[in-house]
Amino acid sequence: AVFGDVSMKTLSDLRKQARQLENELDLKLVSFSKLCTSYSSSRDGRRGDSSSDTTPLLSNSTQDRMFETMSVEIEQLLAKLTGVNDKMAEYTSTPGVTSLNAALMHTLQRHRDILQDYTHEFHKTKSNFMAIREREDLLGSVRKDIETYKSGSGVNNRRTELFLKEHEHLRNSDRLIDDTISIAMATKENMTSQRGLLKSIQSRVNTLANRFPAINNLIQRINLRKRRDSLILGGVIGICTILLLLYAFH
Repeated sequence: AVFGDVSMKTLSDLRKQARQLENELDLKLVSFSKLCTSYSSSRDGRRGDSSSDTTPLLSNSTQDRMFETMSVEIEQLLAKLTGVNDKMAEYTSTPGVTSLNAALMHTLQRHRDILQDYTHEFHKTKSNFMAIREREDLLGSVRKDIETYKSGSGVNNRRTELFLKEHEHLRNSDRLIDDTISIAMATKENMTSQRGLLKSIQSRVNTLANRFPAINNLIQRINLRKRRDSLILGGVIGICTILLLLYAFH
């Protein structure tokens, strides 16, 4: 009888420990499930508007650390509850409690079912969390690659735009130089033509000047003025040509 009382007391203590561990596990699993749900919401909030009121206060790195800590704590509680259930199973096979085996086996089976449910819930929640984290890490990597590509494309586009502008500027400069050369050639041909005409007139005037001395003096003054005008005209044309070239290569 004394052995039976000791066994019953031991079983009562083990059942008390089992219920205490089950209550702790229940609270831990509820918090664990909320953590996983908030982790998923935080990822969705970061993909959306960062100013949204639904954005959680905890960062994902903090949630990752909390996940690891809570996982270890829950695994330790499950291991302790498994040990308590094993000890209760040993006492149900004790010869001194044979008459109580049916009731004890029912109680032990209930505790085993609770342990199995908690273990299944823990592994399911943990697997969902790991799947969400892996998926979001993959999406984050893809988004990072896209942003890197966009930023690189933006730089390339700006460089291409600058090259096109520089190319267009060079084309305009070439066109302006060609126009300037065409004007200079036309001016040269015109001056050559005018020089030939002036030489013809000068030869005729010289012929008249040899015949009339008074006209000779007038012709000399005209020749001096003509040389002066030629120098002025040549200087103006040279300055204009230099200014056009400076503008073209500016």
